[in-house]
Amino acid sequence: MSTPHDFIAIGLGPFNLGLACLTEPIDELDGVFLESKPDFDWHSGMLLETSTLQTPFMSDLVTLADPTSPYSFLNYLKESGHLYSFYIRENFYPLRSEYNDYCRWAAARLSSVRFSHAVTSVEYDAADEVYVVHADDLAAGERRTFRAKRLVLGTGTPPYVPESCRGLGGDLIHNSRYLDSKDTLQSKDSITVVGSGQSAAEIYYDLLQDIDAHGYELTWVTRSPRFFPLEYTKLTLEMTSPEYVDYYHALPETTRDRLVTSQKNLYKGINSELIDEIFDLLYIKNRRGPCPTRLLTNTALTGTTYDEAAGAYTLGLRQEEQGTDFALTTQGLVLATGYRYEVPQFLAPVTDRIAWDAQGRYDVARNHSIDHGGNGIFLQNAAAHTHSITAPDLGMGAYRNSAIIREMLGREVYPVEKRIAFQEFGVPAGAKEAETV
Repeated sequence: MSTPHDFIAIGLGPFNLGLACLTEPIDELDGVFLESKPDFDWHSGMLLETSTLQTPFMSDLVTLADPTSPYSFLNYLKESGHLYSFYIRENFYPLRSEYNDYCRWAAARLSSVRFSHAVTSVEYDAADEVYVVHADDLAAGERRTFRAKRLVLGTGTPPYVPESCRGLGGDLIHNSRYLDSKDTLQSKDSITVVGSGQSAAEIYYDLLQDIDAHGYELTWVTRSPRFFPLEYTKLTLEMTSPEYVDYYHALPETTRDRLVTSQKNLYKGINSELIDEIFDLLYIKNRRGPCPTRLLTNTALTGTTYDEAAGAYTLGLRQEEQGTDFALTTQGLVLATGYRYEVPQFLAPVTDRIAWDAQGRYDVARNHSIDHGGNGIFLQNAAAHTHSITAPDLGMGAYRNSAIIREMLGREVYPVEKRIAFQEFGVPAGAKEAETV
């Protein structure tokens, strides 16, 4: 039997890919990364030509942990011959397609990555104190087994489809498949986009640009009372800091759950420049007469039916402030309804080793572990309920990976900052408690 790995990472999104880059030069850590896809693929259905990341290029896989790493975005630009062009562009925000190409470039240089390996189950061998990971090697058509002392879960969040839209038939799409379905969509007489965030805005803007050439009616339905811009002021950005994670994690669970809801516009809003670009394009399109498009705010999707003969969907909608129900018929339907984490089925044999909170979610420790021992299973991303808006933030990926590496080795390879914010999030240290009257 082969010697167990130090860790097995399951799933290869940007966070686990960053961990692979940061552990590659560490001789003391032997890890393997298993990904079911045949290659790195990050939201390929939304790689619109002009879409950018909502975080600066320094939020790459490694820079905020190790600016000297050969896996940095700037090194990718240099090796691909685009460094000076990026410099002259004077824009901190990489194109989303550019970021995806960068990640593919990094993944191709790593010895620890195993693509086309679909994990089917995870067990625990108590005698050897290791996790046993079974995976189908899709390329070879074989079943493989890996053993490791620790796991790092990075399986991401699958697309969320509202319950009323499941199993309806027709060719409705989630925004994750937008580019693959764009030509079919644009052949229809009417298209409706449902959603409130950046993806909905990008798709609406993309379809609005072509509305004259194709002649469809275009509707954007959002439950939000307005088109919320992503809050991106500098003091707000200090909430993506170690101090804020410390503060947030120590709050009662009920308080954290309330904050998760109230903080959505900090990471789920729309880029303010895109909001302005949409308005400007609407202005241009309406100069010589009404453009066949509508923006419906405060409008919730309450039900959906599909008429196969007509090839059309009827959306049940409710204007929430007026309390009025109405219907809208559309041939094309795009659900920009986001993503929701689901506990992978392959974890079923080891659920007893995982800590769960009162609502059946991972009870994620401050060090990003979810096992009862606090050093056996680590979690990427799916911890907004315990670690706040830092969980999905690309800029915090290198920080979290630095901490996970520290936990696995028992020493710091990449120093983890303790304090970066000017503001204080809790009661100041040394403050006297006010006396009650």
